[in-house]
Amino acid sequence: MEKSITQQIESSETRKKRTLKGVIISDKMDKTVVVKVSRIKLHSKYSKSYKTSQNFKAHDEKNEYHTGDEVVIEEIKPMSKDKRWRVVSAVLPNQDDKDKEVVSDKKQEDNK
Repeated sequence: MEKSITQQIESSETRKKRTLKGVIISDKMDKTVVVKVSRIKLHSKYSKSYKTSQNFKAHDEKNEYHTGDEVVIEEIKPMSKDKRWRVVSAVLPNQDDKDKEVVSDKKQEDNK
């Protein structure tokens, strides 16, 4: 009987946690941020894609993330009534986007 309990504990520890990517929409609470996760769904009957979003409260121990930051959150055991996620890291901006901004700035200077 004890073997089955230890196997259950080990399997729950090795279980992969869900991770989601979203944008912080509020950082007004202490050690908590609200993350908006957007998804694109496909309508079953009309096959049209549409956007849905959901807000999650996530734990931010050091208050290091602020409104507008794109972050990755992972599922954890419940910390409070609403908080069941933890901020893992910030998503770094893509290098291609920076290059595009520089190119567009140069084009604007050339047009002047």
